[in-house]
Amino acid sequence: MTPYRIPRPRSAAGRVAGVVGAAVGVAAAGLAAGVATERVLVRRLKSRPADPYADEQFGQQPYDEAFQLELPDGTDIHVEVVEPKRAAPRRPTVVLVHGFCLDMGTFHFQRKMLTERGEHRVVAYDQPGHGRSGRLETGEYDLTLLGHTLRRVIDRTAPEGPLVLIGHSMGGMTIMALAELFPEMFGDRVVGTVLMATSGGLLAETKLVAPALIGRVGGPVLHMMSNATRYGGTVIDKARKSTSNVAWLLTRKYGFGGSSPSPALVSYVETMNSRTSADTVTRYLRTLATHSRYPALAALAGTPVLVVVGDKDMITPVTHSEEIVRRLPHAEFVKIPDSGHVVMLEHADEVNAAVARFLEEC
Repeated sequence: MTPYRIPRPRSAAGRVAGVVGAAVGVAAAGLAAGVATERVLVRRLKSRPADPYADEQFGQQPYDEAFQLELPDGTDIHVEVVEPKRAAPRRPTVVLVHGFCLDMGTFHFQRKMLTERGEHRVVAYDQPGHGRSGRLETGEYDLTLLGHTLRRVIDRTAPEGPLVLIGHSMGGMTIMALAELFPEMFGDRVVGTVLMATSGGLLAETKLVAPALIGRVGGPVLHMMSNATRYGGTVIDKARKSTSNVAWLLTRKYGFGGSSPSPALVSYVETMNSRTSADTVTRYLRTLATHSRYPALAALAGTPVLVVVGDKDMITPVTHSEEIVRRLPHAEFVKIPDSGHVVMLEHADEVNAAVARFLEEC
């Protein structure tokens, strides 16, 4: 007779890993069930004729200087600087601050426009855990940390002279964190701020998480996921890669507002999404979902502000931008028709025109 063995109680880590494994298994099975259908649909959408960006060379752009900026905890931040082509006294340095699950390539067309104009020094960097920047070794990502990181990038690349800060989504929140930490910079150093598709708070109500990973989540799920991926992040990453067609379709749905967005643009955004690990994604969730920095906007009251949003943004809806403008009534408000969350990519010409006009006014 085979002896009966009493199973030993599993540790907390084991229980969490089991829950994560089951959850990932269910999610992956549900997604994989329609993979064949999605593959056909994606192939059809990608073969759309006359894609205006089919030949666009996305990715690395020219720069005059690139380096790794080391944070106090040892995290390396990838920074690139483009110098102006011609001298223009008192032209502000433009600092580009990208959003969640993206990288500096978010501002592909804005950086291209600014480089061609050659009037401004341009600074771009990848947020911690994104693009070519390193991941935090310990602890959670925090918007306060991102505010300090932006300050360190400024101190290293533009220690003096006027600044215009341009932030998209989490990048806008990073600028708000900087305003909360260093309000004296606004009006003195920061002479203009552009907030694109962002929010001053209440982000737990939005579909914030990268479409390639999760749809709508609530507070308890954020708490579970932020701990669970310590044990299951690698598994989740593999599940995401195995369902890349699903991820492409979700990126198209949640990132864009037009009925027929450029397949090349969708692929570019999905590539940025997929490069952001599940561990990084979930370690950002709690700080983003609890983001509430409306009082910090007071620091921007004495300087020019441009607020840009797509009228079909499903991640940070128009109401969030309207609330920012309500608190900053002097701000210029540009709402782009038929555009989603990646408004600066989907409607680059309109956004570039608004940014160029704003820079002239600054």
